[in-house]
Amino acid sequence: MTSPVAFISYSHDSQEHKKWVLDFATRLRNSGIDAVLDQWELQPGDDIPHFMETHLARAERVLMICTERYVQKANSGSGGVGYEKMIVTSELLKRIDSNKVIPIIRQQGTHQVPTFLKSKLFIDFSRDEEAEFGFDELLRALHGAPLFAKPPIGNSPFTPIGDLPEERTGDPVRKLMEVVVADFEASHLRYTKYEDVRLVVGMSRIMLDAVIAQAKENGLITQDSDGDVRLTDVGKQYALRHKLV
Repeated sequence: MTSPVAFISYSHDSQEHKKWVLDFATRLRNSGIDAVLDQWELQPGDDIPHFMETHLARAERVLMICTERYVQKANSGSGGVGYEKMIVTSELLKRIDSNKVIPIIRQQGTHQVPTFLKSKLFIDFSRDEEAEFGFDELLRALHGAPLFAKPPIGNSPFTPIGDLPEERTGDPVRKLMEVVVADFEASHLRYTKYEDVRLVVGMSRIMLDAVIAQAKENGLITQDSDGDVRLTDVGKQYALRHKLV
């Protein structure tokens, strides 16, 4: 399984900030993300624009650590941040619906992002005590594992009149179900005795047994060893469709 590649773009505000970014990138790698960071990749004599172009092109996501200084550099187009912005925006212009860039807020009291990212949802890392929530949200986004999965669309609870089954006169199964459903609604026992069914429907035992067998085959009812009849969930749906309640 290929690990998602995430390029980390940030400004070298201070040694403390560089250390925070290094720890952040390390934790990403420990969590299954191929985090790309200049502190690991660049050596004296390396070509910085080539590094940026190469890794930004192959990265699936770009994490922009938005401090106040980073936002200022991105908006003014200065330094490495400005160059990265130019590369990223030129690619995004080809894919307007791209969600490649994820702004990471690392500020105190503000939530500023570069102008070209104003429409993007950001993840807030401005408060250390709430960073765990932000990191979990980020990991889920990078791994494509949302906290709440979108459920499938179910069937409409409304059945068009034209789709209702045609009622048949003298339908013995329907006659049986009328008795069973009525007992289910009225009795706390939630079952119908065999003899009660026979008396109400007025059938011979042979005919009634055949009708009960048909209803059981259709999954509408079950029958215990005493012959008592119980309504199933399928039978309940039958009752609703045939307007027995």
